[in-house]
Amino acid sequence: MSSLLEVRDLRKHYPSGAQRLEVLRGIDLELAAGGMVAVTGASGSGKSTLLHLLGAMDRPDAGTIRIDGQDLSALSGPTLARFRNRTLGFVFQFHYLLPEFTALENAMMPLLVRGMPREDAGRRASTLLEEVGLAERGHHRPGELSGGEQQRVALARALVGNPRLLLADEPTGNLDPETGESVGALLRRLHATHGLTSVVVTHNERLSGLCDRVYRLEAGQLRETGDHRR
Repeated sequence: MSSLLEVRDLRKHYPSGAQRLEVLRGIDLELAAGGMVAVTGASGSGKSTLLHLLGAMDRPDAGTIRIDGQDLSALSGPTLARFRNRTLGFVFQFHYLLPEFTALENAMMPLLVRGMPREDAGRRASTLLEEVGLAERGHHRPGELSGGEQQRVALARALVGNPRLLLADEPTGNLDPETGESVGALLRRLHATHGLTSVVVTHNERLSGLCDRVYRLEAGQLRETGDHRR
């Protein structure tokens, strides 16, 4: 299969007083369409930084990122925002749901931003809420849902726009072990049924074990540590 994600010599630093903190030191990563990889590593090793670069939420100091053949460095402004909305799905440790809106309205948001009619967006979001097991909870606001349910809404929101690449940053990190295991299994199932390509940052060994490959980010470099599912 062709590569959907290609990363070459990716570098990123941040100022630290009078010094430079080299976070990423020449990252290379290639992921075929349909692949699912986990990125592990100690806190502060740069995992979230890497994910933010892949999601075009930050710019690298050097190197290239190509997603579905598109060089992210060539995009900016509204064009970049449109690319993120139509090509990428995001799930974070904290769900970032809008508290004043219902679960259904939260799941609809990416489609409303895209300009889809509200009725069509509602039908699509309802289908996704049913997929994540929340068909009867669409009218509830986030404060009326459990942590696991909120993260399921976040998954529905991430997938509602049919993204090519899913980026997940510690998607089970704020959940108890049993709920985290359930959400991890759901993530793997959605990855398969939606034909996604996924990069998952996680400390959770059970979740990383569900991925095709596992990489460890250490000293600014990625090192493959396992291939679980071949």
